[in-house]
Amino acid sequence: MTGASEHGVLWRPSPERVAASQVTRFAELAAGRAGRSFADYDELYRWSVAEPASFWTALWDFCAVRAETRGETALEHPTAMPGARWFPAARLNFAENLLFERSERPALLFRGENGSRRSLSFEALHDRVARLAAALELAGVGPGDRVAGFLPNLPETIIAMLATASRGAVWSSCSPDFGINGVLDRFGQIRPRVLLTADGYHYGGKWIDSIAPAARVAEELDSVEHIVLVPYDGDPDTAAKAAAELPGAVPWGQFLGDGAPPPLTFARLPFDHPLYVMYSSGTTGVPKCIVHGAGGTLLQHLKEHRLHADLGPGDVLFYYTTCGWMMWNWLASGLASGATLLLYDGSPFHPDPNALWRMAEEEGVTVFGTSAKYIAALEKAGAEPGRDHDLGRLRALLSTGSPLVEESYDYVYGHIKQDLQLSSISGGTDIISCFALGSPVLPVRRGELQTRGLGMAVEVWDETGESVSGTKGELVCRAPFPSMPIGFWADEDGSRYRAAYFERFPGVWCHGDYAELTATGGMIIYGRSDAVLNPGGVRIGTAEIYRQVEKLDEVVESIAVGQDWADDVRVVLCVRLRPGVELTDELQARIRREIRRNTTPRHVPAKIIAVADIPRTISGKIVELAVRDVIHGRRVANTDALANPEALEYFRDRPELAVD
Repeated sequence: MTGASEHGVLWRPSPERVAASQVTRFAELAAGRAGRSFADYDELYRWSVAEPASFWTALWDFCAVRAETRGETALEHPTAMPGARWFPAARLNFAENLLFERSERPALLFRGENGSRRSLSFEALHDRVARLAAALELAGVGPGDRVAGFLPNLPETIIAMLATASRGAVWSSCSPDFGINGVLDRFGQIRPRVLLTADGYHYGGKWIDSIAPAARVAEELDSVEHIVLVPYDGDPDTAAKAAAELPGAVPWGQFLGDGAPPPLTFARLPFDHPLYVMYSSGTTGVPKCIVHGAGGTLLQHLKEHRLHADLGPGDVLFYYTTCGWMMWNWLASGLASGATLLLYDGSPFHPDPNALWRMAEEEGVTVFGTSAKYIAALEKAGAEPGRDHDLGRLRALLSTGSPLVEESYDYVYGHIKQDLQLSSISGGTDIISCFALGSPVLPVRRGELQTRGLGMAVEVWDETGESVSGTKGELVCRAPFPSMPIGFWADEDGSRYRAAYFERFPGVWCHGDYAELTATGGMIIYGRSDAVLNPGGVRIGTAEIYRQVEKLDEVVESIAVGQDWADDVRVVLCVRLRPGVELTDELQARIRREIRRNTTPRHVPAKIIAVADIPRTISGKIVELAVRDVIHGRRVANTDALANPEALEYFRDRPELAVD
């Protein structure tokens, strides 16, 4: 069930792998119900978009979603966007669908940068969630209340989310590398009743204490009634000592209580009952609080895990993430497919570039998720994971966060593994999932995302709102899908929600990505639309430039912005170079030559400057808009949203960019 040509193919699944895949089994179920057959994946995709109610109902049944009732109607108001309602009569609980297994098989594996390791079985996970859920009930937490985690990527973070969801309460999290103001900008809007925090975390070979920032956060959040202190190392004595330093805090073990675990009950609530509050990056102002529903998140993640990643029992799923990025939520949902989750907390390059690959070998990782920047950094470091480690169990590598350049595809297949489904995936916090991603039954083509998500009516539109293929335009979704946000927090009339996604093309989700649909059904992402360069009126995606520049060994990474200049826009390229390398005239000439040779003269920067660092969000994405504001002398609205706001100073008042 592939239906694809050989053009640019780097990997193709074997017939046996295709036949055994869950998406093939799902296609057989769906075909039987529809009274037809699907000749290939493209036909399945077209059906899933043309008949969304039938598709999502079939998915519900295929994945055996646990619910009190599903109801007869799958979709009300199918043309309203926003306004469509999925499974309006359904009653379910998100946590119940992640905690269905009661066995001694490992559910959670934890590895810390400092060498610590913990393992938790499905049975033990169930018991600890039951304890915490009972404690939350005693604390008066019920449906709609907010529980916030200011936590590292620990097993206790997963436990806290599941216990919160089991009560019908709403979970929201920030990683401890967020600044105090960044946390308050987020949690301060949603006013949590319970705050969970840790004593600290390890990063880059250092122990970073979290008690002082947690105390500041707790002091400012007057809504918080209970503070729970989680020990990083899982030791109750550590928790007791740390809690004594945090006014009002109760150690994790004390909060959970002693004795036999109480029965775990699940509040079965409507399909669109709030599950998570997620946050926009906040680089242009106070972060938007995006509310996601339990049913939509569950169905979408089940689809992506089982049909697009072929995830199931026996898999070990790893994603390098913190709980401040939506990929943590995506990772957590892997429990619903019976996978073991591998949690890692720390630097991916400590003590060396092979840190994550040693772990992957030792834990038998089957699906490895990371960022495009990590893969590029591995290549720059000369790492050879496939040579140095036994990756025999690894069958899929997922990449997101920014476009994966063609050369990174070559690196993965040349230096990590040849028999591998490499899936560049793209979506976002806005939809807590993906618009385009991989498929275990399709080939991988150099530089392309394999396919659009099943059930997602994704298209690329030009400036006039016409659907186009083979040319660049705006990524849109022209029909409702279950993981659309319920709305924004405290946006009573929905005006901010509509303005964020539906103003550009009324009634159509405009995601803000500059993209292209390929002739083979794949997709290429060229960067964010608001960061697109426009010299001489020609739109250029920044990823097109980065791909060429970062081929050069001397360049670690780069960022390109447009500077207003002589009634037009000129391209300014800023490069971070390897230690000891200088931006000579010869290197500038090579950079320009590489760009011109492989793109167009319009892509060639008018100015190239060297910087010591490049600002990025907490989740690792570079911030072109913030840099553009700085070089134009404008104030950056919210530097607390940045992991390294001090890097903005490298772009301020540069004499090379002075306007005469």
